[in-house]
Amino acid sequence: MSIEKIYKKFLESSGIVIDSRKVYDNCMFFALKGPNFNGNEFAKEALNKGASCCIVDEKKYIENDDYIYVNNSLKILQNLANFHRKKLKSKIIGITGSNGKTTTKELINSVLSEKFKTSCTEGNLNNHIGVPISLLKIENDCEIAIIEMGANHKGEIALLSSIAQPDFGYITNFGRAHIEGFGSEEDIIKGKCELYDFLKTNNGLIFYNHDDAIQNKQLANYSKKYSYGENGGDINYLTKSYIEKIVLDVKKKEINSSLFGKYNIENIMAAISIGYYFGISLESIGVGVKKYKSINNRSQLIKKEKNTIILDAYNANPTSMMSGLKYFNKIRSKNKVLVLGDMYELGSDEVKYHQEIIDYCEKIEAKSIFLIGSIFRQTKFSEKNLYFESTDELIKSKKLKEITDSMFFVKGSRGVKLEKIINYIS
Repeated sequence: MSIEKIYKKFLESSGIVIDSRKVYDNCMFFALKGPNFNGNEFAKEALNKGASCCIVDEKKYIENDDYIYVNNSLKILQNLANFHRKKLKSKIIGITGSNGKTTTKELINSVLSEKFKTSCTEGNLNNHIGVPISLLKIENDCEIAIIEMGANHKGEIALLSSIAQPDFGYITNFGRAHIEGFGSEEDIIKGKCELYDFLKTNNGLIFYNHDDAIQNKQLANYSKKYSYGENGGDINYLTKSYIEKIVLDVKKKEINSSLFGKYNIENIMAAISIGYYFGISLESIGVGVKKYKSINNRSQLIKKEKNTIILDAYNANPTSMMSGLKYFNKIRSKNKVLVLGDMYELGSDEVKYHQEIIDYCEKIEAKSIFLIGSIFRQTKFSEKNLYFESTDELIKSKKLKEITDSMFFVKGSRGVKLEKIINYIS
């Protein structure tokens, strides 16, 4: 069946589903494959639950006309998303980077929605499956869509850019993330800059941080760009505070945020500069920034009965971990507690990166330091640091229950699941 005919069926449907457990009436079910599953096996179940049709790529599962056979279900999903994108009148902003993608995306959406009908990636649906799904959720009346793009190998951002075809782009930063997949820090830069490559080829506009030397180098010979910075750029700002909450001065207008930490200033300024570029007043931009509240284990401030917690356990890499620790070191608190989990996908130098974190922790006057994971186990740390194989092991030790009147900093990679400790801190 041609992509045009599949698109017609998409328009007649109520949406796209790839998980048979989440099927709803009149949806299109795409039978995708993974290392441990074959979506074709669940096509019949999807139809029984109310799906209008199923896209399958194995003929043996076809029983009637409700099945549409294609060579590759994933490729058709991507082609369908690209076909839909070309039909849309909305402008698309592509976002990638090593750290802060999701927070920045949400901030930009909060600011732009003060004036425009917007759409943005839900959660972190930012890979070769998530981006097509995000694009297919964009409705015809959408004016600006913000699409997050994630990658852990070279070539992935190029693929996602070819599918989403953004008009604008922003790279948050180039940090030490997914080194195992990219190969080196230089390859990380090349991989993220695949978004720039697409925009340069297609005469798109690039938003960037003028104070970032790497960004300036990458964009030295490109003229269609718009920047923010403390020391230059199209829109300048001053930082008034960032310890308890971020307060910025932009063109003599005070912008307040519920976020904290120096590392979040760039995320906020990206949203401010993009909003300003699109003609939103600073007053409305301020409203949009203030509305945003961090959730989902990202830079969350949690006040318990006897302790306060900075929870940043959604993910971690050496760059984001160090930024968080430097912020925590500046907080005035008599009793500080660190709970740090392993950082994954760092390749052969993973122990070296973890040792750098441990070495910096020695500068923080912490009452207790809890280290979780087999990589931290291989580092050299002082006897005052307590090591646990897993988050569950720390919980079972009941060490957390003994702590009162303290400020916690909790950060680690997603797989460590450090957020589980929150219910065990008084």
